[in-house]
Amino acid sequence: MTYNTDTGKVDDDRIELAAGRIARSRYTVVSTGAGISRESGIPTFRDLDGLWGKYRPEELATREGFIANPGLVWRWYRERLATARAHEPNPGHYALAELERLLPRFLIVTQNIDNLHLRAGNKEVVELHGNISRYRCLEYSHPAEPSDEWGDEPPLCHCGSLIRPDVVWFGESLHEIELECAFRETQKCDLMLVVGTSGLVQPAANLPVLAKQVGAVVIEVNPSRSELTPLADIFLMGPAGEILPRLLDKVKEFLDEDSTG
Repeated sequence: MTYNTDTGKVDDDRIELAAGRIARSRYTVVSTGAGISRESGIPTFRDLDGLWGKYRPEELATREGFIANPGLVWRWYRERLATARAHEPNPGHYALAELERLLPRFLIVTQNIDNLHLRAGNKEVVELHGNISRYRCLEYSHPAEPSDEWGDEPPLCHCGSLIRPDVVWFGESLHEIELECAFRETQKCDLMLVVGTSGLVQPAANLPVLAKQVGAVVIEVNPSRSELTPLADIFLMGPAGEILPRLLDKVKEFLDEDSTG
């Protein structure tokens, strides 16, 4: 049975249908995008305004932009890091963390770099685009520990290369280990939960396609239809911070019934 419509409020029957599939899942993989972080107040590139909004992404999020103006890019990412740290995980993040504790196998594959899944308590997280709170050097990817002594210009690595944020910029390939893990584990899952992603960013947009190909149930949670909605067996229209806690509560009911039955 599928339930892929977007008319009206997500009713209890639709939540129960999705929760039943999740509760029976042997391996759930969750694919998350900017939408779940936006609910915590984290702006995306498209949302930026004010001082930083006058710069193009090519100037701020490419290797070439960093080489051309390292101080500008460094300060912009330090500002983004401060913004991420000033915002808390929302109920959607916490619901995913609780689902990880309840279900037999559970993995989050996220496009987000803000660290909110880890802060919410998830342990099994693949960060496709890196993490804004980590650093490495530009030339050799040597990891670098943050220091209170860092200022408005990027410091130097022990090898002499500039230190940069450990995130994937436009024009760069995703880290091979994370990418391989995401696709390998998706091939093993029997349920994929897609949360807050437009379905436009590759290669992450291919994960639900692959999940569908291997026979997994695909459940999408989004405030509006996305490019991935036609793939979904169940589409739950609404914010993750509202829908995921409702799903969690119903999953708990199913698991309690199974344990007592």
